Amino acid sequence: MPHVLGVRFKPVTKIYYFLPPDSSPVKEGDPVIVETSRGKELGWVAMETKEVSNEEVKGTLKAVLRRATPVDLMKMNDYQQQEATALEKCKAKVAELGLPMKVVGAEYAFDGSRILFSFSAEQRVDFRDLVRALVRSLRTRVEMRQIGARDEAKIMDGYGRCGRRLCCSSWLTEFHPVSIRMAKNQQLPLAPTEISGLCGRLLCCLAYEDEMYTETRKKLPKVGSKIDTKEGVGVVKGLNILKESVIVEIEGSGLRVEVGTQDTIPAGQSSPQEKQSQPKTQPKSGKKPTKSRKRRKSQTKRRKTSRKKSS
Repeated sequence: MPHVLGVRFKPVTKIYYFLPPDSSPVKEGDPVIVETSRGKELGWVAMETKEVSNEEVKGTLKAVLRRATPVDLMKMNDYQQQEATALEKCKAKVAELGLPMKVVGAEYAFDGSRILFSFSAEQRVDFRDLVRALVRSLRTRVEMRQIGARDEAKIMDGYGRCGRRLCCSSWLTEFHPVSIRMAKNQQLPLAPTEISGLCGRLLCCLAYEDEMYTETRKKLPKVGSKIDTKEGVGVVKGLNILKESVIVEIEGSGLRVEVGTQDTIPAGQSSPQEKQSQPKTQPKSGKKPTKSRKRRKSQTKRRKTSRKKSS
């Protein structure tokens, strides 16, 4: 199993695995220069060297080149201060060219060798003229990356309907699949305005408690089934997953009561206490014939048949 070092390039983002340096060891929080598919980048150690399984490593591991120096950090800080100006220039050029795209972020490499613009668009955009204009203006290599609605919300940041900072911006490092089935499972209103986030997609928090709702629902009777309660036989009209209780309509009276799972049993079945109080049936006293008795019977039959033949 390989030994890897975990590096993160931005706060609240995914941790990438690299080969640990052969020279001086690094510890968590140290800035390092690593080799990536986009070239050299500066990141921070988020996980010290450890052994992982081969299944966790995807592709070929690249190396940590060296520890970042104070000069590298000063350069990175200087270029970060220029990102806002570069972003405004890009937005102005997009408006001038009339391109159907929304530029949401600009990110310089630590040494200023390139700049990456992130944008969102509903369709594919031909931005070749934009890149040429930006190269002449910024005097560096320009890269464009189209992102989705969730990534756009992560960059823009904001506050959700819960009053807290967005999960994707504050602590969620990776996006997980979210489906409308999760909202149904949690008995939430299916109106888009109720279950959608600032990105316009389904709320990421729908997945947080979905497993708990699924496991709890298995313990509860289904809606429409008949159960016995202290008030009598009734039909299940609703479920309260958080309280692990059911809403039951008593037959005949129309009364609706909320009862816990420990106070309900399927209609027609006896409770565990009743089963214990019921007398146990005694097994029949008849004995099964043994092999010797069977043998004697077969010998008697053979004798009778031989006598009939002789007579």
